[in-house]
Amino acid sequence: MSIQTSRLSRRTILRGLGVSLALPWMESTAPKAVAASSASPNRMAFIFVPNGVHLPDWTPQLEGYGYDLPFTLSPLAPVQDDVLVISGLTHDKGRANGDGPGDHARSASVFLTGAQPRKEGGLRSGISVDQVAAQAAGHATRFPSIELGIEPGRSAGNCDSGYSCAYSSNIAWSSESTPVSKEINPRLVFQRLFGDGTPAQHDQNAIRREALRQSILDFVAEDAKRLQSKLGRNDQRKLDEYLDGVRDVEKRMERTDDDFDVSEDVDYPIPAGTPKDYGEHIRLMCDMMVLAFQTDRTRIATFMFADAGSNRSYRHIGVGEGHHNLSHHGGDSEKHDKLRRINQFHVAQLSYLLQKLKSTPDGQQGSLLDHTSVCYGSAISDGDRHNNENLPILLAGGRQIDSGRHIRVAPETPMCNLFLSMLDRFGTPIDFVGDSTGRLSELQL
Repeated sequence: MSIQTSRLSRRTILRGLGVSLALPWMESTAPKAVAASSASPNRMAFIFVPNGVHLPDWTPQLEGYGYDLPFTLSPLAPVQDDVLVISGLTHDKGRANGDGPGDHARSASVFLTGAQPRKEGGLRSGISVDQVAAQAAGHATRFPSIELGIEPGRSAGNCDSGYSCAYSSNIAWSSESTPVSKEINPRLVFQRLFGDGTPAQHDQNAIRREALRQSILDFVAEDAKRLQSKLGRNDQRKLDEYLDGVRDVEKRMERTDDDFDVSEDVDYPIPAGTPKDYGEHIRLMCDMMVLAFQTDRTRIATFMFADAGSNRSYRHIGVGEGHHNLSHHGGDSEKHDKLRRINQFHVAQLSYLLQKLKSTPDGQQGSLLDHTSVCYGSAISDGDRHNNENLPILLAGGRQIDSGRHIRVAPETPMCNLFLSMLDRFGTPIDFVGDSTGRLSELQL
């Protein structure tokens, strides 16, 4: 095993038994020229939630700085100054526009593409904003992008009024006919991020590691020990904290080995290798995203908390009915209360991710959250009306936006205008994406 460094890379890599464990940027190991000039890269993530939200408990009453946190957004209190609440954005191509019913399938397909999906003539959507960035800048990292999810979905058959199931199950599209499938098993995400060699070698080495029942860290211990002697005190602490974090994730994944049975919180079997607890599943995937950004494995991620139209129940927060069924509330106050609890639960998982990013140093220039733009929301506003205007959208992190505010944009402002502005700040500006009509000027500092 050997420590590998390169003047072309800002990362140090530990290797052992088919594992390549990239480490955070550390001043002690970087060549002087790199240490003096290296800047933390920009990153972005997109998180999708289904079935809209209960807007009265989502929308702040105040605009501008010091906005109030309604019930649904209350978990964001620790990171409120890092979050921009955006009211008024629209996804026109989430509307039928002559294609009939199927609002949920359209809501996932349009979320990052701003393109009209079609029922007939095969798959047709558009390139999603994450893949626009990945095609322009993905060469800088091992993985151009990662796609995460919780529910398996289907790639064939019809799932919503004649729309292909591929529309409901994916938000990332590399071309108008090619969805980029998501990974729902955190163990497989972890192995993909840190595995080494060819796929066949990766599988063989994974089997050997599993037979030995050892941590990935055990196989890079020799490299890690040798590296410690070369580090300054601050970098030694940083390395210890990072490796402790990797070990913690491994332990949590090990605890899922006995939880491969069917969860009573969902109405379908959970694939083997995923936690039975829905919240833990989401948080493990959030940890995968943070590790991927921290080690510069990728700078672009998408995450579906659930598939479009998901009818998952939430018994762990006292909601036994399915989410989709409840979203057709018909004005019923009891259903409203259950919906807002589901919405708040989802926002709490977002808050977990943002706090994790904020507490993770990023080189010499702040935290991961300082250099990551996280867009969260749904392409349906109210689940009962299935409307696509005044969408519930949050934009968090990134020093290039004036966060800590609630802003209201003009009616019918395309959601894709936000994406154009995000691409500018990511460093991959383009003329248009989806149905954009210009930049979102309200983001300016």
